[in-house]
Amino acid sequence: MSKNLLVELLVEELPPKSLKQLGNSFAELLTASLKAQDLVSKDAQVTAYASPRRLAVHITHVAAQAADKAVAQKLMPATVGLDAQGQATPPLLKKLASLGADASVVPQLKRVMEGKTETLFWDSTVKGTPLTDGLQKALEEAIGKLPIPKVMTYQLADGWSSVNFVRPVHALIALHGADIVPVNILGLQAGRETQGHRFEAKVNPIVLHNADSYAQQLATEGAVIAGFAERRAEIVRQLNVAATKENLTPVDDDALLDEVTALVEHPNVLVGKFAAEFLQVPQECLILTMKANQKYFPLLDAQGKLANKFLLVSNIRPTDPGLVIGGNERVVRSRLADAKFFFDQDRKKTLESRVPELDKVVYHNKLGTQGMRMHYVRAIAKMIGELLGGDELAKQAYEAATLAKADLLTDMVGEFPELQGIMGRYYAQHEGLSDDVAFAIEDHYKPRFAGDTLPRNPVGVCLALADKLETLVNMFKIGEVPTGDKDPFALRRHALGIIRILIEKDLSLELDKLVQRVIGITEDADIPEKWESRSPDFMLEQYHTLYQIRQELLIFFYERLAGSLRDQGYTAQEVDAVLSLNLQQLSDIPKRLAAVRAFAALPESVSLAAANKRVGNILKKTEGSISDTVDTGLLQEPAEQALYQTLTSLSSKTKEAFDSGDYTASLQILAALKSPVDTFFDHVMVNVEDESLRNNRLALLAQLHQIMNRVADLSKLAS
Repeated sequence: MSKNLLVELLVEELPPKSLKQLGNSFAELLTASLKAQDLVSKDAQVTAYASPRRLAVHITHVAAQAADKAVAQKLMPATVGLDAQGQATPPLLKKLASLGADASVVPQLKRVMEGKTETLFWDSTVKGTPLTDGLQKALEEAIGKLPIPKVMTYQLADGWSSVNFVRPVHALIALHGADIVPVNILGLQAGRETQGHRFEAKVNPIVLHNADSYAQQLATEGAVIAGFAERRAEIVRQLNVAATKENLTPVDDDALLDEVTALVEHPNVLVGKFAAEFLQVPQECLILTMKANQKYFPLLDAQGKLANKFLLVSNIRPTDPGLVIGGNERVVRSRLADAKFFFDQDRKKTLESRVPELDKVVYHNKLGTQGMRMHYVRAIAKMIGELLGGDELAKQAYEAATLAKADLLTDMVGEFPELQGIMGRYYAQHEGLSDDVAFAIEDHYKPRFAGDTLPRNPVGVCLALADKLETLVNMFKIGEVPTGDKDPFALRRHALGIIRILIEKDLSLELDKLVQRVIGITEDADIPEKWESRSPDFMLEQYHTLYQIRQELLIFFYERLAGSLRDQGYTAQEVDAVLSLNLQQLSDIPKRLAAVRAFAALPESVSLAAANKRVGNILKKTEGSISDTVDTGLLQEPAEQALYQTLTSLSSKTKEAFDSGDYTASLQILAALKSPVDTFFDHVMVNVEDESLRNNRLALLAQLHQIMNRVADLSKLAS
């Protein structure tokens, strides 16, 4: 009989940052195991529940026993299982006994040819798995596969046995409809009793009527919203209601919302206040300390400025919430006072005065200190500044790079590492440095994540590029290259950040030359101990090593770029068509991709792409050099004459469009080539015996190939 199933593990408080994943995984793993045993129908509805003290799952249409199944059981080769008289051999009888059969089934065995071997098969019916056995197996599998970051070992009630789980488990519920399924796990026998809210439950323990009454009984009798999504939605509703009453908006933070949802079972949003004097501290510091330490939701006004109010999510609903609010206000006051103290103390020293201390901070045991790294970064920033804006930009980039890491030595960043760069900007502004330099100090970490903003001014662009390029080059030099899903130094993110800056800021910097210059700077000849007493052979070996690093880095960049473009919706063929030209000015790529997409929409594109591929293959097989010019006197066939005339008339037009940056027009003009190209291949033999004719036709095709592939390699669009 099919009924609904409920399984719950009642545990001690689970890790809040893992709760959502644990709840979903428990439901998915348990359901998958039951489905594999044919105990759950394909259209079953699965509902996961997760609260600080429970993991549970509700599954509809679960059978009391799986249906019997007809199976063809492979036994053994006929020559092994049967003797010369066709009687069962001892090995066959032993095999049948293991399957619950005897010699009486031998006449029913089938002989099937498998290659050159005749094999015995037995058609039998396998009895369906009972729910008790299936659920026992599913529980063991689910608990064994849960993504638990760190397990606990704890003793059971007998005082001798111990088990492992994320937190001690106190009760197990397994209900099939209204019936208890007699399974056991972690030293517990299944029952129907659970616990509600520690302080506000109307009934404890809660005796569940059936599998379907779980959520409703927990809510009405236990004061618990069991579903993670339902509890989260209720918190959001209450936050918005409370914030609207104050004419303010709560900080939007999904990670914080998930964590708070995992901390409470019966949410109650309250409004707290703190002294307005603390608003003199940068709001990023106040917001971070309230979110990270207290799990509060700071409130912002219409301009995005922090107000001296916050929202807290309590797990209790006292008649008078004043004590709860007052207690939280006292705690936040001390937290904000610490932040103000750090801010005041940090401003007593300038950023410049902290720079020498960077020589005492180890960056990497193979790369030296932050001080040494700063020398590299500012040299790279200066170089990029010179390329993008001349001496003035180079000077500002050098100054910003000198100070960019100084805030790592401040008390505020020591307490809140997430504020590095942000605090450097505030301290730079306090010292009267220009906004260009101050904002560059903050922005040189950008983009910190996918979708993050880019540096807001040219100085920040130079510094952000320099910081990321130095990291990539030096990490590649010591072999710290990402492998699989391991990327401890976020090199993939750094590469994507550089790509975004070059493209979205439309910078006229060539990637290969940029990487080459950075490698040169990181092999700074001003550090004599790196070069003295080195032989010419060593210098040659070093040159080859650095060349290899450059090539590996460029491949690394292009792999990231190709993936990023595909994520943006471009097809693999479109991306390949553009990137196969090995373009080094990345800011050109989006315009070329748009042109390729527009060209691919033309009715002539399929034929031209195929022809282009054919031309490329012919030219690749040609030995020796091909002339740059076509001898018109050797154009004998009308088809080759027509192709040459069309090429001549289109060449200047498509080049003019290309040189002006109108790549779409440059490719659209090529549509006129379809007819003469098709006619050429229909009527002209390229590889004729006459060498002069052959070479002239190859020269014509080379011109065609060059004109067609100026924007992208159109052959990549051919199927």
